[in-house]
Amino acid sequence: MLIQELGGNAIPSTVHDNVNNQNNDGQTSHELHVFSFESITIATSNFSTENKLGEGGFGPVYKGKLPDGREIAIKRLSKSSGQGLLEFMNEVILIAKLQHTNLIRLLGFCIQEEENMLIYEYMPNKNLDIFLFDPTKKYILNWKTRFNIIEGIAQGLVYLHKYSRLRIVHRDLKASNILLDEEMNPKISDFGLARIFGLKESEENTNKVVGTYGYMSPEYAMNDVVSIKTDVFSFGVLLLEIVSGKKNNSRYHSDHPLNLIEYAWKLWNEGKDLELIDPTILDDSCSLYEVSRCIHVGLLCVQDQATDRPTMLNVVFMLSNETLQLSPPKQPVFFINTFVEEIPISEIKPESCSVNNVTVSVMTPR
Repeated sequence: MLIQELGGNAIPSTVHDNVNNQNNDGQTSHELHVFSFESITIATSNFSTENKLGEGGFGPVYKGKLPDGREIAIKRLSKSSGQGLLEFMNEVILIAKLQHTNLIRLLGFCIQEEENMLIYEYMPNKNLDIFLFDPTKKYILNWKTRFNIIEGIAQGLVYLHKYSRLRIVHRDLKASNILLDEEMNPKISDFGLARIFGLKESEENTNKVVGTYGYMSPEYAMNDVVSIKTDVFSFGVLLLEIVSGKKNNSRYHSDHPLNLIEYAWKLWNEGKDLELIDPTILDDSCSLYEVSRCIHVGLLCVQDQATDRPTMLNVVFMLSNETLQLSPPKQPVFFINTFVEEIPISEIKPESCSVNNVTVSVMTPR
């Protein structure tokens, strides 16, 4: 029975209903385990500092160990965080229904009085952000590994946009929301801000902008219009970051400071796109043709008009089929520099974000 709504989208049941709908083994109908607060306290050694993996806008994340030896990551929602019961329910119900190798797996949850916690599979390599932008760690990400991460993220988004039970737009895709398993395979995480669409719906206006500036598409940041092309834009930014090892919100070029999208566009038009490559991946195993093609795809994804951007299914075809002729990209809109400068630093949430190092930035334009 439809009893509550999240951002204009009906939720099929509340968390409380799911808790009550348990099998005899303590599992819910979505195969989620309902953890007791006591069991989580024991698993984390009473939420000890040693077990703390990080902290973000929605609260701290801890590493835990279950009696059977399994390692888990516990996202403990802060009572003072911006995430309320609706976002909590959104994440629980969404991830419970999502089954894909490139999406983080939710093991269960814990609700006790004012305590709301999400329990995930533990990712030993934490998130992409930790490796990609650290000068001492980025060398671990050779081109083969980076391309595998790019393809994995793309496949995960295709599933969300086309093959899951509902069409889902993530809305906060960024490097720190990409977790890495022991083999450096990517898993998309943090679905607290995800938007659910009916299978026949394509876009809608939202009441407020949520996510992280620098990864937001222009139509979303400026006009509150969200669609699957919102994620495509974010993927394009992320792809350019993976190739370059640079953050989009940094500034490049001494004469006229450019963000990464502007810098990539400038190099592309000058026929110098390969200058964008992170020097740490330039070895015998690096395919310059493959890298150049990725830059091309990235620029197609960050085009100004949503209708000009490819779907994620088309992106997968572009990445996997080298004989497919790519159209030239149109100039991206360069609104990010001035737009961010209008927002005081104090209003911008920290950017580090994942189930191992959680933060989700929530912005409301003035």
